[in-house]
Amino acid sequence: MIQASMGHGAATADASRMADEVIAHLVGQVGLDVKVTLEIEASLPNGASDQIVRAVTENSRTLKFEDFGFEVDWGCASESWNWGRVR
Repeated sequence: MIQASMGHGAATADASRMADEVIAHLVGQVGLDVKVTLEIEASLPNGASDQIVRAVTENSRTLKFEDFGFEVDWGCASESWNWGRVR
C-alpha cells in the first residue's frame, strides 16, 4: 500500500503527478489489480451551510463516491465531513 497526504491547494497537480509517476508503472503489469482510493476530510469549525451540504452531496453522488456524509462532532461543537472512496 502507498499512502500520501496533500493540501487542498495542490491536490489536482499532486494527484496527476502520482498517476503519472506511480500508478502508470503499475497498471501495465499483467495480472496486477490496482485500486486507487481518494479520501477527503474537512473540519468546519462553524458548521456547514445548507448550500455547501447540498452541493457537496450532489457532486459526490454524481462522481459516484461510495461513502460520504456530514457528521457533527459534539465534543468540539464543530461539523466535519468525511468523503471517502472513489474508485
